[in-house]
Amino acid sequence: MQTPDLRRVKITDGFWSAFIRLVRETVIPYQWEALNDRVPDAEPSHAIRNFRIAAGLEEGEYGGMVFQDSDVAKWLEAAAYSLAAHPDPELERTADGVIDLVTAAQWEDGYLNTYFTVKEPGRRWTNLTDCHELYVAGHMIEAAVAYWEATGKRKLLDAMCRFADHIDSVFGPEEGKLRGYDGHQEIELALVKLYRATGNERYLRLSRFFIDERGREPNFFLQEFGRPGYERHWESEKGKKPHLAYFQAHAVREQEDAVGHAVRAVYMYAAMADLARECGDASLKAACERLWRSITRRRMYITGGIGSTHHGEAFTFDYDLPNDTVYAETCASIGLIFFAHRMLLLEPQAAYADVMERALYNVVIGSMAADGRHFFYVNPLEVWPEACRKSPGKHHVKPVRQPWFGCACCPPNLARLITSLGRYIWTADDRTLYAHLYIGNETAVAFGGTPVRVRIESALPWEGTACLAVSPEAPVRFRLALRLPGWLAGKPRIRLNGEDVRDARTEHGYVIIERQWRDGDAVELTLPMEAAWMEAHPAVRADRGKVALVRGPLVYCFEEADNGPLLAALSVSPEAEPDVRMEDTPWGRIAVIRAEGWRDDPEPFGDALYRKAKAAKRPVTLTAIPYFLWGNRGEGEMAVWIRSAG
Repeated sequence: MQTPDLRRVKITDGFWSAFIRLVRETVIPYQWEALNDRVPDAEPSHAIRNFRIAAGLEEGEYGGMVFQDSDVAKWLEAAAYSLAAHPDPELERTADGVIDLVTAAQWEDGYLNTYFTVKEPGRRWTNLTDCHELYVAGHMIEAAVAYWEATGKRKLLDAMCRFADHIDSVFGPEEGKLRGYDGHQEIELALVKLYRATGNERYLRLSRFFIDERGREPNFFLQEFGRPGYERHWESEKGKKPHLAYFQAHAVREQEDAVGHAVRAVYMYAAMADLARECGDASLKAACERLWRSITRRRMYITGGIGSTHHGEAFTFDYDLPNDTVYAETCASIGLIFFAHRMLLLEPQAAYADVMERALYNVVIGSMAADGRHFFYVNPLEVWPEACRKSPGKHHVKPVRQPWFGCACCPPNLARLITSLGRYIWTADDRTLYAHLYIGNETAVAFGGTPVRVRIESALPWEGTACLAVSPEAPVRFRLALRLPGWLAGKPRIRLNGEDVRDARTEHGYVIIERQWRDGDAVELTLPMEAAWMEAHPAVRADRGKVALVRGPLVYCFEEADNGPLLAALSVSPEAEPDVRMEDTPWGRIAVIRAEGWRDDPEPFGDALYRKAKAAKRPVTLTAIPYFLWGNRGEGEMAVWIRSAG
């Protein structure tokens, strides 16, 4: 199973093209300014300056987090994907200059890390638990592969091969090497990408070593902690033994549940799926399937967010999904998409694409403001601005997006995902082309040596219609697999060249049309879509007695700007018929949903805090907008789940 070359996928979608253009024209340039500390009233990045100091181009002290280099790597990767789809000489010159700077900071032995070059040059590879050395290396490797694929330029790729060779000389099961791994997974999936780019099997073996070594006894992190002179990097962890489950360092193949830091977890699961595919490892595949079920059936928010607590930015336990103290880091949902995509490559199942779609349309694009210059790190499902400011347990939740962060992993991660969106629409093997996302695009594939162009025109997410045009250079037989989304509100209608398709079979949630395709063939899909009130599993205590509104791939929310303050006073009957209307808004033409509900009346209370319970509510019309748009009208309350009056 393969993904089409990103350069051969042209996004032409009425919905997504606007986001891609925003990232290309605004987000990438804005983030370049942020990395250079030129954004007023934003936390400084220090990232580019760190490289200049490490390269000997200026003097100064290291600034920012220990993993600050990774922000530069992700920016480079986003620039590479953007260049692959939209050549831009000015952006390419800027990126080339960054690569010159990065390679100038590289050590003679291949090592690269500005923190350990500038601040602690004698302590390389001495604190793998906390210091993210291999994590940073992984992101720069990903950037190198992406830039080579986009431009054909090898400077960064060759430098990262030298770095990977150095890492291979340090780590491994052989005598005299470190039998260790990083506290934050990332190098594992990056090495698989480097292997695919170069064909060098050493990189695949090294990736597998990092996965296989994790969780073995004696535990490396505990050994590292016990070394004379060792000290934890983070002040909050000084003197504390590492909590192994937080790092997923307690087990790999034996894991039953998703635990620990959510981003680290899904990055590791993505690498596990990569290795299961590359190595035919059935035990890794089985572990991935168990962990997928753990996340999506018991530990995922309705928006596609993951990570229930800000304590460790982590998973907690089954059905613990608080809405107002949630973490749901943007990077975690991006990592979940990486995991879902790799599971699709292992075995196409519509359920994987459903989650990928849900996270994309809600958390990922919702983490960025409509102006492309402000971002969420945390993606809550309920916001009370005063509590965000005054309650210590909610300080991590922001009622409005921020211009930048001292720990700014999420904005460049968002940029690299949106610019590489073409990678997530299709996969293909030697006889089947799978359509996972109905996003308007044109792509080129081949079956039996015959080139085939395929085009999707889509009305999603506002309407459930899509049309696929197939144009082979010569008649050729293959299977077209069309995903049936989990949000379908009825039986889909599929027409081939104007005639209803009645006898197509379904495999793992995909309708299969197998035929001799000819130029001009067209498939029309009508996917019934309705606004529906959803309820959570009874064990999700935070959502008991509440409902959420979903339409197609979009989750909706209620904002103070439309419904007034004290959203907790609102209620609705699940029998209330949602009224969906396309309306012109400051964000363009969108589907706005209204429903008749009630508001508790506070007047009878006077200045009393409590009183004898009695019905006191009045009818109101509730207004909901797509979750991805919340917070674009200034500070105010927001809620995804509201009380059910049924």
